[in-house]
Amino acid sequence: MKLVEGFDSNYRYVLVAARRARQLQNGARPVVESHSRKPCRIAEEEIQAGRVKWEIPKVVKTSLQSASEVLDHAGDGDD
Repeated sequence: MKLVEGFDSNYRYVLVAARRARQLQNGARPVVESHSRKPCRIAEEEIQAGRVKWEIPKVVKTSLQSASEVLDHAGDGDD
């Protein structure tokens, strides 16, 4: 499968299209004129038209990850 322009992976494309299709199923209005009534196809057409915006969420460190880093660096001092 060819990588869709604007996406870093085909997996991310599928995730974005599936989420948009779910929004359409739940009553969101399509942002492009489509000949199809199927939410998945409409979502694909919206993505191809560049009308669906998406972003990769930034990862927030949990307190457990921070504590692990402190422990990893605890033995780095001069003895």
